[in-house]
Amino acid sequence: MNIFISGGCKNGKSMYAQKLAKEMADARGRALYYIATMIPTDEEDHKRIEKHIDDRCGWGFKTLEQGINICDLLKTNIDPQGAFLLDSVTALLSNEMFKSDGTCNLDAGRKVAAELSAFAKGTGNTVFVSDYIYSDAGIFDTYTEKYRESLAYVDRQLAQVCDQVIEVAYGHTYYYTFAN
Repeated sequence: MNIFISGGCKNGKSMYAQKLAKEMADARGRALYYIATMIPTDEEDHKRIEKHIDDRCGWGFKTLEQGINICDLLKTNIDPQGAFLLDSVTALLSNEMFKSDGTCNLDAGRKVAAELSAFAKGTGNTVFVSDYIYSDAGIFDTYTEKYRESLAYVDRQLAQVCDQVIEVAYGHTYYYTFAN
């Protein structure tokens, strides 16, 4: 079962996703993978990564670091029947869109959406975590608006290929199921 989880920053999405992925792996007796997509750029990123590592301690996750080209994981020595937690779609898109050389790939949203859809179909047991960044009324620069637009596109595409969509808001979970 593929599951898409979205919600505001730092509200329990990752912990909830960990529980779901662990349950999926345990129910099937398969490997449990954590796909870490964040490429740290500052001290705050490093602290966030350390917190997530601490939160996963003892859960049995094998961490796979993949900040770009997510489908490359399917070519490695992983069990595609295992359970995967991809955290986060938001960071993956950022990595693909805003390159370390300072360039910006404005078509990254389509690439990421296609790759995540292929990953979902290739595994069948992935929990995807994304951030809901659309509720403020601020006016942003062109690149930020393109990023927000691209993330919305990726999220919609993932919702279409996932069996369940879950929103986490203020510690509450809301479940949505759509006819595919």
